[in-house]
Amino acid sequence: MTLAQYALKNRHSYPILAAYVNGEIRELSYTLKEGESYRWIDQRDSDGIRILQRGLTFLFYIALRELFPDREMDLLHSLSEGLYFEVSGEPLHRSDIRRIWERMEELRLADLPFLKCEMSIPEAAERYDAQGLHWKKDIIVYKHNPVATMYELNGYIHYFFGYMPSSTGALPAFELMSYAPGLILRHPTQSHPWSIPPFVEQPKLHGVFMESGLWANLLGVSDVSQLNAIVAEENKIRELIQVQEALQEKKIAHIADMIKEKNSRVILVAGPSSSGKTTFTHRLKIQLMANGVFPESISLDNYFINRANTPLDEDGNPDYESLVALDLPQLNRDLTLLLEGEEVSLPIYDFLTGQRSSDVIVMQLAPDQPIILEGIHGLNDQLTPDIHSKDKFKVYISALTQLNLDKHNRIPTTDNRLIRRMVRDYATRGHSAEQTIEMWPSVQRGESQHIFPFQESADAIFNSALVYELAVLKKTALPLLEEIKQGSPIYAQAKRLKKFLYYFESIDDDSWVPSTSLLREFIGGSSILP
Repeated sequence: MTLAQYALKNRHSYPILAAYVNGEIRELSYTLKEGESYRWIDQRDSDGIRILQRGLTFLFYIALRELFPDREMDLLHSLSEGLYFEVSGEPLHRSDIRRIWERMEELRLADLPFLKCEMSIPEAAERYDAQGLHWKKDIIVYKHNPVATMYELNGYIHYFFGYMPSSTGALPAFELMSYAPGLILRHPTQSHPWSIPPFVEQPKLHGVFMESGLWANLLGVSDVSQLNAIVAEENKIRELIQVQEALQEKKIAHIADMIKEKNSRVILVAGPSSSGKTTFTHRLKIQLMANGVFPESISLDNYFINRANTPLDEDGNPDYESLVALDLPQLNRDLTLLLEGEEVSLPIYDFLTGQRSSDVIVMQLAPDQPIILEGIHGLNDQLTPDIHSKDKFKVYISALTQLNLDKHNRIPTTDNRLIRRMVRDYATRGHSAEQTIEMWPSVQRGESQHIFPFQESADAIFNSALVYELAVLKKTALPLLEEIKQGSPIYAQAKRLKKFLYYFESIDDDSWVPSTSLLREFIGGSSILP
């Protein structure tokens, strides 16, 4: 019996998109074997969201081809809990976007099947040539598989990285909205599975994505096939690495200039896991010193309350990411006194005992000397309510990769950070890739609660993604992922990440990466970090 037949036996709160069978994702056409267990995938699962996004992207592709056959779409990144697209030619009018939405909705309500078909790589490349998608065949030639798995919908055959729903009828209601110079496709999310979440404007984040995309285009590396071509030539990839590093240093210097101009006394640095906060903070400090500004640093970890008093999360475990896990009154008193020029004895937290140590750090600031605080709550004004806003400068940092597999298959920024963390945790903490991936959903929940809601309040946003980094990380990450065997609860995630990394040509000689690079925080060999 197929999964689709099992799905028909019972009513479900959400449309079934696929299923986990012994830890692996299977589409509903799969026939269950005796003894195999399964769990349904819907839009409450991260894999379910990826599946519905691919399905909606295919609908968008078909509608655009039918209504505007001379236009090409480019799926660039996520934005405001949706997918941000641009379309070649003049910007689409709202009436054009409405027509595209109407055609997509017709296809959705028609409950058309997504038909899987397999063909050889040469045959797939020939089909793309026939459709005028010459760039599309560039990525599939890097598949470590002689066969390409394609999908057919309403007579259109296309390749997407990952699984599709069984039919368009399994897709939820969605909306298209104009967002210059492109548009956003919005849909239900894990946090809002019943409906499309309220729209939240993100102009600063959008601006950073656009700037990064501009530089990627100027460097000629907007997708993986272009990067692979450069990796194949030693002189070109070494030059690309040097230019990317110079661009990041220039951006850090610009942020340092902004801080000096504002004469900010408290510099708050925040960002999600594996965004490179530690290296960035050190490099920012160096740039400030080059401007004649000599900041001191305070570790927020030293302001943890005693472990016995730490609040608990929904699972009953100590919630160290909660704002109230910190001694906020003490922190604000110390900051106020430091800014007034007083000598202050700062606490030291002992992580072995879970209590404040009897030792202290004595600090006194010179007039106008700033303080740098790095931590997940840095953008939240509740962290420092006693410090006037004019005295604060907030920096948000994240790896906002603008490199995509191709124009229709994006690389999520969270995957970039997960691979960074996997490599670092293995080298510095002895964690397996399986351990890192298992705890990643918990990390993401903390980020969604404590970091992302405040990112637009930042005075500056720093994009820590390096266009070449996944080619460097591959040589370490791929063997770690290959250790994860079928039957593991995170096998589906490991398989997806492996297939994604297969597309990259590896940069095996990481000596080309400067010792001051932010990437060194993850691969080792940093001359900045202790």
